[in-house]
Amino acid sequence: MTIARGWTLALLAAVSLPALAAEPVKVGSKIDTEGALLGNLILQVLESHGVSTVNKVQLGTTPVVRGAITSGALDIYPEYTGNGAFFFKDENDPAWKNAKAGYDKVKALDAQKNHLVWLTPAPANNTWTLAVRKDVAEKNKLTSLADLSRYLKDGGTFKLAASAEFIERPDALPAFEKAYDFKLSQDQLLSLAGGDTAVTIKAAAQQTSGVNAAMAYGTDGPVAALGLQTLSDPKGVQPIYAPTPVVREAVLKAYPDIEKWLQPVFASLDEKTLQTLNARIAVEGLDAKSVAAGYLKEKGWVK
Repeated sequence: MTIARGWTLALLAAVSLPALAAEPVKVGSKIDTEGALLGNLILQVLESHGVSTVNKVQLGTTPVVRGAITSGALDIYPEYTGNGAFFFKDENDPAWKNAKAGYDKVKALDAQKNHLVWLTPAPANNTWTLAVRKDVAEKNKLTSLADLSRYLKDGGTFKLAASAEFIERPDALPAFEKAYDFKLSQDQLLSLAGGDTAVTIKAAAQQTSGVNAAMAYGTDGPVAALGLQTLSDPKGVQPIYAPTPVVREAVLKAYPDIEKWLQPVFASLDEKTLQTLNARIAVEGLDAKSVAAGYLKEKGWVK
């Protein structure tokens, strides 16, 4: 073989490699506490396998991050399955209230319309829920919204801290009331400005104005840390919001092992685990990067 021919073959071999393999993977997330945690988990797993990355964790709100990945400004980020209802303007489909059906639907739609791939979802459900003080829950055997309905009909003492949006939106508290056949009076509600669940949870923990329950999200860190317990939604009133890595199809082709690397990590994130990890950030004041690193090392996924 001549030297010239050898160089030609080497050049052909080089250009036949996935073009994106030389490009850093742009990892993003939403701006909130859980977004920072999940984004750092993805970022650190990729880096542990030698993938060059660009850190865009906590890039912005849902519309900002969604716009970034559909435009190619991001390559991978964690999203929630239930948001597919809003991305594709299909809020009335009952599929969103079923974990598997909702995941299958958003996975198919995003692949077809945007060349985005939804990887393994977490079993956690970060959706709207009600959380009650643990002392109240344990004394009255409250584990679900059905139990709460029974408790209220028996005349149990109850006062909920929530945002005006949660109290008024038809798909929020009114949907729970309709499905579980109860109705809270104005005296049983404390409406707080904004939609920050950290504020409503704190009100219940401190029993502000007699409050013993709070609007919350299923994976909120302060819930367990401040002595509250979320109530399950056995009737599936709310959509399922399962955290899931979403990656551009072209990037996954360049790095096909991304799915294998992230699968055990996200499969391990049930609600209790996410609550604990989120609490380390929101309650204990640790930074998301160190919390993610500690969890990955504890589980043996990163050395």
